[in-house]
Amino acid sequence: MTDPHPPAEQKTLSRDLADFLIEFSIAINKYAMYPGGHPSLLPSAERVVKSLQSLMVERGTLSLGVARQQLIIEGVATNPKNPVLGVLAGRLHRHELGAITFQRGLDPLEMQDALAVIAQEADHMEQPLGAQSIDELPQWANIKLYPLNYQRLDILDDEEAEDADGDGKAARTRAAQLWVGLARAAVAGEERGQAPQPETPESDEFDQDPDAIAKAIGDHGGSTAYDQVIVGYMLQIADELRGGGGREALELKRRMSKMMSSLDTATVDRLLEMGGDRVQRRKFLLDASQGLALDAVVDLIDAAGKTHEQTISHSMLRMLHKMAQHSQSAHGAQRALAEENARAQIASLIGDWTLEDPNPDAYRMALERMAAQESLIRVSPEQQYRPEPKRIIQMAIEVDETGEPLWEAIRQLSDAIEFAWVLNAIRQAKGTKIVHEFWEQFGTTEQLRVIASAEPLDTEALETMVAKMGPKVAPVLLDAMADSESSQTRHFLVGRLAKFGPMISTEIIGRLGDERWFVVRNLLCIMSDWSEIPEGFEGRTYLNHPDARVRREALKVMLKDPAEREYTLTQAISDEDQTMVRAGLGTALDGCPDRVIPIVITKATSAPTGELRTLAIKVLAGSQLLMARKALVDIVPLRKKFFRLKLPPKSPELLAAIGALREMSDDPRAKRILDLAHKSKDPDITRAAGGGS
Repeated sequence: MTDPHPPAEQKTLSRDLADFLIEFSIAINKYAMYPGGHPSLLPSAERVVKSLQSLMVERGTLSLGVARQQLIIEGVATNPKNPVLGVLAGRLHRHELGAITFQRGLDPLEMQDALAVIAQEADHMEQPLGAQSIDELPQWANIKLYPLNYQRLDILDDEEAEDADGDGKAARTRAAQLWVGLARAAVAGEERGQAPQPETPESDEFDQDPDAIAKAIGDHGGSTAYDQVIVGYMLQIADELRGGGGREALELKRRMSKMMSSLDTATVDRLLEMGGDRVQRRKFLLDASQGLALDAVVDLIDAAGKTHEQTISHSMLRMLHKMAQHSQSAHGAQRALAEENARAQIASLIGDWTLEDPNPDAYRMALERMAAQESLIRVSPEQQYRPEPKRIIQMAIEVDETGEPLWEAIRQLSDAIEFAWVLNAIRQAKGTKIVHEFWEQFGTTEQLRVIASAEPLDTEALETMVAKMGPKVAPVLLDAMADSESSQTRHFLVGRLAKFGPMISTEIIGRLGDERWFVVRNLLCIMSDWSEIPEGFEGRTYLNHPDARVRREALKVMLKDPAEREYTLTQAISDEDQTMVRAGLGTALDGCPDRVIPIVITKATSAPTGELRTLAIKVLAGSQLLMARKALVDIVPLRKKFFRLKLPPKSPELLAAIGALREMSDDPRAKRILDLAHKSKDPDITRAAGGGS
């Protein structure tokens, strides 16, 4: 069987290019570490220039494109897992730079000045380099910086779930960043101030309009720096679509496919040139064949064949177009199978695409005749002229009549994707008969289970069903939440279930025995939105759960019960998880039971971080217990130096303790510490003691 994903050769940078990037990265790190004038800086700049000069023998300029985790140089995207180049790409990306161009003739002093500017961390500046205005952005005679700003991630939801699922969250963020990065790259110009701009380049409409992006790319002259950035994003998007899933990946696929279809032939040819790198071009086509819409893939193959001397027969091309059209016209499982087969054939073609057209004339003519057929599958006249299910539903809604033909049409569209269309049609129906009977027939838990178990989840369709059916559907949603592999789906279902409130508490409590930590955590998360703890909930069990993520949610629930406050704070502040300790101490600031104070004293003196020690000291400051007051004095051990008492070195803990001692000025030891603090030359210590301005 042909492997639909044949491995592509990995094109690596030439030794000279790799050496230059390594020297450039090392030099930037040195300029970030050492102060200006350090003797190591100028030699580093000289080594970068020397490495660059060897590259300039056959070129007048060298352009370095910047993506989030990769650099793109002469059509080759670097490995994002390379530790040195990945750090360099990240630094430049944080500066919101899209490209850097080096020209022949630069000298070490010019390079030294540029390195000093680029080495600054973006978050230590008022604005990253790429966010500065045209007049403020540093430029040199032979080194040019090109900004690549983006303001928002257009295809991300505002709420993201699963704080423990860092990889999943990063993948969702990456899909949005890639699209917005491509959009901003499209309007970045080679000449500052002369770039072709849309009428409102910062508008949401531009970020979401693939046609506008395609036009911006086509209108550009196609300079090396510009094309390398665009190609870099194309490479990463193709790779993301090949392995990505979820709503963000589907939206990215839709936009990318539409953009590719909107590019004119000359622009596609220009981008597919990819620095003359045939291996990189084939990898891009392979990834695109598994991610983009089929019609966009076929157009790409056609363009690549015409431009790069790898012929594909017109007959085969027409067959591929026919397969793409067939996959779009089919429904359900038949559509998925047709698309899978088409992608497998395209991937196989690209993987072995090295020869000129081998087809004899007779065979080519046979293919032409096959491709010209009206349908790939011969059907009977009865099937051929049978009304489409959607047409039947639309006619039934129009006349507000029901019957078996209508129900059969709806059953044909009962899979999760098509059923969303049915719900939308019913929602817009003006008659009452069809709406009433529809919900009697299809407002069932079985139909809801089909929608809730689909990936990606159609939240609008599910919300419509749940709003109509009410809390009785809670078991179906809980099953879907437990079984879904998508953290985004689980997050949505948690929020939807929480809206039912305590009326589903029996169902929630009955499932807390699940062995999967994330199921228990999500059940507790649902309960944490309720104002009261439901009857029958044994919260202490979950405050002692082996997984810290479960304990954190249990803490939120247990704090709602005043009778359990002492036990809850004792467990939280004693926990080995710092997040639990922080939450417990933060809650204790509003009132700490006396029996918990000994544990707080321990944290004030031996917590693993200064933040936790400072928080514990502030809790002690609110207690009237003698042991708390004594502990505050002991936290500030006075030292003798030349027969004089001195305060310990300044720290957040010291400042918090001195501030707490202001309420204990009647204590002789506290008064001695406060007197020393008032005499301190450090204004922070003086202010903590109540002195100064």
